[in-house]
Amino acid sequence: MAYNPKTGKGMGNFYDANHRAFTHREWKGFKDTAYDFGRWLKLYGFMAAKLGVHPILMIKALMRYRWMVSFITASNMVDRHTIGLRGKELRYTHEAFFSLVHNSVVNIAKLIEKDEHLRPNNKKAAKLRKNTVMFDEMTPSFIMAGFPTVEWFDIAMFVIGMPGEVDQNANMYYIDAIEHFGLASDVCPLPAAEAGAAVVDDYPIVGNTYITSSMPCDGSIGQTTFMGRYFKDIPVFQVTPPQRFNEPEVNEYAVKNLEKCISFIEENYNVKWDWDAFWEGCKVYNEEAQCAINKWDVNCTDYPQVCGGALSLPREYEFQSAGCMDPYMYKTDLKIDKMMKKGYEEDKKNDANKPKYRAIVWACPAHYYTNFTYWAQHCWGVKCLIDMECMLSYHMFHIGDEKQAMVDMAKSYERMMMRSHTNGGYANSLDECWKMCEKFNTNIVIMYDHVSCKNVGGLHGLYEDQARERGIHLIWVPHDLMDPRTVSRKAMRDAMNNYMINVFREKPLDPTLIDYDDNLTW
Repeated sequence: MAYNPKTGKGMGNFYDANHRAFTHREWKGFKDTAYDFGRWLKLYGFMAAKLGVHPILMIKALMRYRWMVSFITASNMVDRHTIGLRGKELRYTHEAFFSLVHNSVVNIAKLIEKDEHLRPNNKKAAKLRKNTVMFDEMTPSFIMAGFPTVEWFDIAMFVIGMPGEVDQNANMYYIDAIEHFGLASDVCPLPAAEAGAAVVDDYPIVGNTYITSSMPCDGSIGQTTFMGRYFKDIPVFQVTPPQRFNEPEVNEYAVKNLEKCISFIEENYNVKWDWDAFWEGCKVYNEEAQCAINKWDVNCTDYPQVCGGALSLPREYEFQSAGCMDPYMYKTDLKIDKMMKKGYEEDKKNDANKPKYRAIVWACPAHYYTNFTYWAQHCWGVKCLIDMECMLSYHMFHIGDEKQAMVDMAKSYERMMMRSHTNGGYANSLDECWKMCEKFNTNIVIMYDHVSCKNVGGLHGLYEDQARERGIHLIWVPHDLMDPRTVSRKAMRDAMNNYMINVFREKPLDPTLIDYDDNLTW
């Protein structure tokens, strides 16, 4: 619903301070509204078909796990990211987000079948757990491509990562729990929430080993230690990637660490590494990485196509939650790639849909406000062409070269989410930012300022000085990653509003988006 100056109605009217969901659905014209509603039916139809076959287990899961309830609000998350979109951009976004829902639902169905908390005495569930590896986030789950007969599950993403992005209120209980336990309140909310979920025993037990990581920061290292104690009764292996990953000398250590992880899985599951299966996985990994690069290349032009959340979140989840091994996500990547190229040619031919302002998004974004860039697009005409979070692990595998493949895998997980630009020296964060500004032909950086992050905090002055030297508009948007009580969504918007009004002297495209209350909404 575009802003109507005669009635004063706009997209801000969909929000109400007393409601968690939108007040009503958006009218996008007959064709797009019909498509939009059809996708809504498809989403809940798929959830019902996959999860409805286990009604008792599903009820048990909803009663046992606080985070499980957040997944029911998946439709609202999709609505937040598609509000205001029309035509091909609406279709790109729906296709991308349904692939996330598809992967989540399939894995939740597997979770409730295996979970020891839900089925403690079930022999089938015990057998499934015996053949499953549990992973923490920030781990090289793609390693499982070499073990096609063994299943795996990223418990951290399903308990903390995904629910926090679907529902802004999902992680607050866990943060409060660990702080009540004695953790300082200035620790990053991500490792705090993960440790808090352990304190209240809200992790599913779906495997008989656990692979964790040294993570990308001091708070997460503490969380890793905490989780090791939580899983004290099962074998735990810690992957420890080098931080200064640009230095070639670290590859030898990183490969040895991966080989130890492979041996850990072989010994605990009585299996052998399968190179043929791994090469097949590498083919999919390379093609998914190429699809991501294609999106970036198109967005460097005057006619960007896949932007905002549809660009960043699918890449994040296909790598972390799916390990680049989900056939549906792979199929969706190829489909969107084809749609995008067609859309680009149409826009180029008609010289249409050029963004008013071109921007890149840098630093770690707020999990509780994943549609912030769409809001900036609708309110101010600022289009997000690239997000730092999606520029992860696009290093290709050399198929057929066993020695180099291990180096490739090391480089892949060293450059995954958060690690790729916030670690390994300031060059990966600072210098890379200006390179991306040049590459994407933009002079605006929406700079997420995670108030609890120590890594980027020390670079504030350098960012300010170098942005000024280059004539780049650096818009600092504060947030607290998983905890909207520290910095609300409204406070994030206010930071952007102040810059656009006072520096650019701009007027909003939709004035109703300047000030509205969404503190209660999912």
